[in-house]
Amino acid sequence: MNNLNRNRRDFIKKSALGAVGLSTAFSARSYGRILGANDRVRVGIVGFSNRCRGSLIPAFMNHADEMNFEIVGVSDIWNRRRDEAKAYMEEKGIKKVDLARNNEELYEKSKVDAVIISTADFQHALHGVEAIENGCDAYIEKPLAESMEDNKKIKETAEASDRIIQIGSQRRSGSNYHAAEDYIKSGKFGDIVMVNMTWNVNQPGRWRLPDLVASIKKEDTDWDRYLMNRPKIDWDPRKYLEYRLFWPYSSGIPGQWMSHQIDTVHWFSGYNHPRSVAANGGIYLWKDGRENPDTMTAVFDYGPDDNPNEGFQVVYSSRFTNSEGGTKEIYYSNAGTLNLKTNMITPDGGLNEKHASAMGMQPNRLEEQELQGDKVITSANTGADNMTSNHMRNWMDCVRSRKEPHAPVQVGYNHSVANLMTTQALHTGKRVTFNTEEQEIVSS
Repeated sequence: MNNLNRNRRDFIKKSALGAVGLSTAFSARSYGRILGANDRVRVGIVGFSNRCRGSLIPAFMNHADEMNFEIVGVSDIWNRRRDEAKAYMEEKGIKKVDLARNNEELYEKSKVDAVIISTADFQHALHGVEAIENGCDAYIEKPLAESMEDNKKIKETAEASDRIIQIGSQRRSGSNYHAAEDYIKSGKFGDIVMVNMTWNVNQPGRWRLPDLVASIKKEDTDWDRYLMNRPKIDWDPRKYLEYRLFWPYSSGIPGQWMSHQIDTVHWFSGYNHPRSVAANGGIYLWKDGRENPDTMTAVFDYGPDDNPNEGFQVVYSSRFTNSEGGTKEIYYSNAGTLNLKTNMITPDGGLNEKHASAMGMQPNRLEEQELQGDKVITSANTGADNMTSNHMRNWMDCVRSRKEPHAPVQVGYNHSVANLMTTQALHTGKRVTFNTEEQEIVSS
């Protein structure tokens, strides 16, 4: 099986590098001849992050025995994380795992069929490209990309192969979100006229790791490899460990939080990206050297490019300084609301009889109901929530079936466009649009 895996990876690598735009490098049938239905799928971990150990691996372990998947290798450029990975795997009863100093070692030593990628935000896309070029399927954490160059590269590379790529937009595997999609697309909700989204916390230490920053040394890791295609700068442990606070390593709020929520707008409406974005924000309270805002608000315009009078607006706000309002996603139509925090459809705000009659119209009010959907229960004390467990299972199923997963690469490409438009609007103070033909962001 190892020699066959190597041949498959070599073939995919040459095909992806030599012919971007090729329809497929490998057919599902030819893949099936190499990885049989009863063969164990060998999985590598790219980046032993807190997200990976706390949620992604537990989600994977929920289904590994049933699906005949196993973790065989872990790649991390920091020696401490490799040591932690060894201890973690032993605790989970996984006795034999290769520890790799970098991804080249992982792909060479472990002969993996698939990888779970949970590295720094700006690395996701290029680590995904690397996985595809090594013939691997991949589960890639969001945000998919923090530059349009990287965003285009992962999309082109994925589309030139037949690898199964699942982006970590786990709402796509949430039963209530599927029920919401069905309800909206059935026409019962009416046209979306407005969406209001928030993600508020009151956490001074959000994304701060002072103890680790104080303890890590440059020689403990591979700083040049970490920077990848970002500017070559002197060693900075904060940008290594607290990268979410610093651009261009992370956009902060847009990439970490907004990417989840704005994805549902694309999913439910059918629009791939906003027509325009205006945004502002700042570091109003947590003045600890960070560069990304602790507070931001963005206003999006969605609709067809050829009709500016058709569509709807999205208002997204997030703050680290006061948690009132928490996380919410509320969709509005002329007939009422769909609230994904409460999972309720209500007539709240719908056109009532008084205002309808004044315009010679009929009242337009939704019937109150709860969003329905199967509630999948995961094992206790796994650390994986239902949606993440479902999402991981969907990827594993698709690795077997070669069907398209819930969140293919286009999903990540689209949320990255919205994120990058927002980031550019924040940085420039200008209204930002998207050139669909050129696939480029434009500041007005």
